[in-house]
Amino acid sequence: MSDKIVRFKADSEIHWGVYDENENTVSVIDGDLFEGYKATDTKFGFEDVKLLAPVQPEKIICVGLNYHKHVSHSQSADEAPEEPLLFMKPPSSLIGHGDTIIYPDFVDRVDYEAELGVIIGKKIRNVTPEEARKAIWGLTCVNDVTARHLQKKDGQWTRAKGFDTFCPAGPWVVTDADWSDLKVEAYLNGELKQSGRTSEQIFKPDVLISFISNVMTLKPGDLISTGTPQGIDPMKVGDKIEVVVENVGRLINHIGE
Repeated sequence: MSDKIVRFKADSEIHWGVYDENENTVSVIDGDLFEGYKATDTKFGFEDVKLLAPVQPEKIICVGLNYHKHVSHSQSADEAPEEPLLFMKPPSSLIGHGDTIIYPDFVDRVDYEAELGVIIGKKIRNVTPEEARKAIWGLTCVNDVTARHLQKKDGQWTRAKGFDTFCPAGPWVVTDADWSDLKVEAYLNGELKQSGRTSEQIFKPDVLISFISNVMTLKPGDLISTGTPQGIDPMKVGDKIEVVVENVGRLINHIGE
């Protein structure tokens, strides 16, 4: 059975909890998130808590050009990559549901990129795709915010992808969820801009995790953002951006200065 795991602030303290949609409450959890936890009797009303980024990863690994239609519409690639195209965002770029994406004052264009995020549940290295599937702890929504002109200018993507607030994630982590065929969407000010399905990915999450694990050790809590469908466009200050992943959740952020 799936749980919705949240990280939240209430009464000036930070907790991990399980969100109950029927009761609209959050129960504080006790134990190890990845090895075994249980809900306690301490509850808060969902409207009374401040949601934080639902993970605290050591690493945020992202994947570029991982949907066939995105590749066909891309100006940076003529054909699908033969291997996953990896890059990283610093943990300092991470923010949660409801937080503000800050538009850097010297940046010409800032784009949204709606993505499925996969959270690793145990330490792995050099694993097969089958072993990788067993290492997936949960799923979340991710917005791979990008300073597009800097991406083109620099040639490598660290600066364009790495600004503070450029990795919204949330609103929660859904455990034990099927990632094989989920709709991934972006809405800008209520208008549908992106729509794709994870079944259309070039490299599926288990293949990505296996590939990444042959490069670096993955640890519990590490976040892998699995690429974006076609339809990316710029945002401006004052905009509302929503990333919606089927059976996972709706991540909402606004753009500020």
